[in-house]
Amino acid sequence: MVKYLLKRIARSLLTLIIIITIVFVLVRQMPIEGYFDNFDKLTDAQIETKLDNMGLNDPMPKQILNFYKDLFKGDLGVSNKIQRNVPVVDILLPKIPVSIKLGSASLVLSLILGIPLGIFMTKYKGKFFDKFGTVFIVFIQAAPAAVYYLFIQHYGTNFFGIPMIYSEDVSIFWWILPVFSMSLGNIAYYAMWLRRYMVDELNKDYVRLARAKGVSESKIMFKHVFKNAFVPMVQYIPTSFLNTVIGSIYVESLYSINGMGGLLVKAVQQSDNNLIQAIVLLYATVGIIGLLLGDLLMVFIDPRIKLSKKGGDR
Repeated sequence: MVKYLLKRIARSLLTLIIIITIVFVLVRQMPIEGYFDNFDKLTDAQIETKLDNMGLNDPMPKQILNFYKDLFKGDLGVSNKIQRNVPVVDILLPKIPVSIKLGSASLVLSLILGIPLGIFMTKYKGKFFDKFGTVFIVFIQAAPAAVYYLFIQHYGTNFFGIPMIYSEDVSIFWWILPVFSMSLGNIAYYAMWLRRYMVDELNKDYVRLARAKGVSESKIMFKHVFKNAFVPMVQYIPTSFLNTVIGSIYVESLYSINGMGGLLVKAVQQSDNNLIQAIVLLYATVGIIGLLLGDLLMVFIDPRIKLSKKGGDR
């Protein structure tokens, strides 16, 4: 287990370094206007002088090396557009807690609604709950998220009087629309995969044996089928949790939430290259951590899984 963990951490670090390097190179190909707050007013000589001072005229390998040196020091550069000459780290730190609160709330709601929906779809396969869940999943998967986000905002505001613009300092009702919107994708995801895994489990021999012995359907469903079906699905929870925590880009912009997602939209709109680079790196780090935690969580949920062996062993 320890050997496997060390290997996974090493691979994750290598993957992260590759991603960071690729993102760094791609950002350096963006227009240089993103590094200046008054580009139109500068002369060519002034532009070249600042590019030299920032090291942007150095060969790419040297730029990458200097970037990693600054990264290990916790220096991600300064913002040139959103907040001029303010360190990127100082801009990000107040945003992260906001996205964590909203993301955590939406994930809890996803688990509360998605898991029971998957269970009922399995238990009443081919009946109302299954058909209802299938329609819901297909709609969420097929329709552009922006469409039902706008409908939720419009009707939630007009018919239920829920505030349209988010504010974390006033009332819990300000949370309802963004949290519900952010949870829909994961609700459909959990319900779909849990139903699929539970249906597979129901067709296995141990279920037939349990029925032959007279074990009740409820006990078979919850004590055996659900438990075994939840194991392969659990590896996706850390990834979805971490990705949700860093915020939904569109939802945060739609409700004027002062979090990571809305900040990325502003950074892209204003071509704040250093800030774009920092947020993308944070997203990549979160995704890789989620994949690693997913594998480890499977081991803790089901000790029969031996991740140290190729392909796993149960």
